[in-house]
Amino acid sequence: MLQSLSILVENRAGVLNRVTSLFARRSFNIESLAVGTTQNPAISRITITLNGDEELVRQITRQLHKLPDVLMVRHLNPVDHFTRELVFIKVYADAQTRTQVLQIVDIFRGHIIDVSPETVTVELSGKEDKIEALHALLEPYGILELVRTGPIAIERGQQVMNVEIDNA
Repeated sequence: MLQSLSILVENRAGVLNRVTSLFARRSFNIESLAVGTTQNPAISRITITLNGDEELVRQITRQLHKLPDVLMVRHLNPVDHFTRELVFIKVYADAQTRTQVLQIVDIFRGHIIDVSPETVTVELSGKEDKIEALHALLEPYGILELVRTGPIAIERGQQVMNVEIDNA
């Protein structure tokens, strides 16, 4: 079963390597990984998706808490958080197929971010099933390149994942 972890870490060189090394040392595969700074530039948020059960998540969470640069770890309950992913898809679209490709992209509320005489590059954000559906519909036209961010997540409602650290 896919599980999501949200990890707040100090924004320093080598921290991501220490976090991912923990997974590698224990032979846990990371399905997706997304990292970025938070509202505090001294803190980064890592969203990791992995395949495993609740016991595996508890074990990983305990190990992550032992790392010195890890500030907070939260297992995200599927009911209590939003997940979105970003994808860029470069698809073959010549004069004969361009209109059809544009109509498909419009249905999914995607954005055209680049056009050339024989290609269209699409930007779409959404849940994994939305991205997979667009991918399936564009595949017959010829997908030339595809780049995905992996999911990012935030909890619903008033639940906040935040820590204050001294920037000194």
